[in-house]
Amino acid sequence: MKIEEHYPLKHLNTFGVDATARYFAEVRSADDLLELVRHAEFRQAKKLILGGGSNILFTQPFDGLVIRIAIPGIELTAHGAGVAKVRAGAGVNWQDLVDWTLDRNLAGLENLSLIPGTAGAAPVQNIGAYGAEFKDVFEELQAFDLETGDMRTFILKECGFGYRTSVFKNEFRGRHVILSVSLRLLDLSTNGTAFRPVTVYGELGKRIEGIPSGELTPRSVSEAVIAIRRAKLPDPKRLGNAGSFFKNPVIPAAQAQALLSAYPGMPRFTEPNGVKIPAGWLIEQCGWKGKRVGNAGCHEHQALVLVNYGPATAKEILGLAYNIQRSVREKFGIDLMPEVNIV
Repeated sequence: MKIEEHYPLKHLNTFGVDATARYFAEVRSADDLLELVRHAEFRQAKKLILGGGSNILFTQPFDGLVIRIAIPGIELTAHGAGVAKVRAGAGVNWQDLVDWTLDRNLAGLENLSLIPGTAGAAPVQNIGAYGAEFKDVFEELQAFDLETGDMRTFILKECGFGYRTSVFKNEFRGRHVILSVSLRLLDLSTNGTAFRPVTVYGELGKRIEGIPSGELTPRSVSEAVIAIRRAKLPDPKRLGNAGSFFKNPVIPAAQAQALLSAYPGMPRFTEPNGVKIPAGWLIEQCGWKGKRVGNAGCHEHQALVLVNYGPATAKEILGLAYNIQRSVREKFGIDLMPEVNIV
């Protein structure tokens, strides 16, 4: 296991921001981790676990050890009675995993198509889109405890999944390295197994409304999701970004009702703990959509996405984010919280 020093991270974060790590190691197996913990640099340095780098903003050099997880492999571990269990290495590209399941007529990941990142990062954020979340298909995960050196299996109730969060983003952040994730999916190749697509979000529903219900498949839903995302979201390979920069806020019902009086067309979604308001709509109402400040800006098609027009610094991107938060707070009385990890 090789530990490199003063390692450049620009190519490992989709914002494309210049940053370096004091120490860097790439892990491709559990054995690599066991070897890594024996190094003095590991024992002494603070640690950052890095997957695809698609949900992070480096604001300064990282004075510690960056551990990049690149564990490969996808396998079908069990199937029967209309259910398939799939295990993926934490370093597997998320869209590669989605495509693997679609090729085998497995349902469950189609709404999560084209979300950037890796399989191991999915539970950290509890990724979600178009009415579906990672936790909906989660079975268990294997993790390595950096403090004790032990392997541990986490089941659903132990992960603390919430809206774009989990125990791995909070109390266990930097302690557990996710090695693999196991998912429970519908096996549509089994006779009698019905596909019930999740189309509660209007834009997706409109995309597929012309498809007869008998012809609707996980692949067709995935293709609709991909078409929507490509029309609205910039490709990080061409324009640096980390996807949605802010979470969609959930506010009390009374506050939402008061806002509706002033903004009758305000989009909203009822949640168990309140009313969810699209952050992109709030930002757009404040005049930020398509606005550029220096080398950073809000994307012209999706205000929720902050972009690096190049070569923006982290200071520029963060300054833009703070100004957007202030505008939304002053206009709507709502605090936007970052979805991106700011390091």
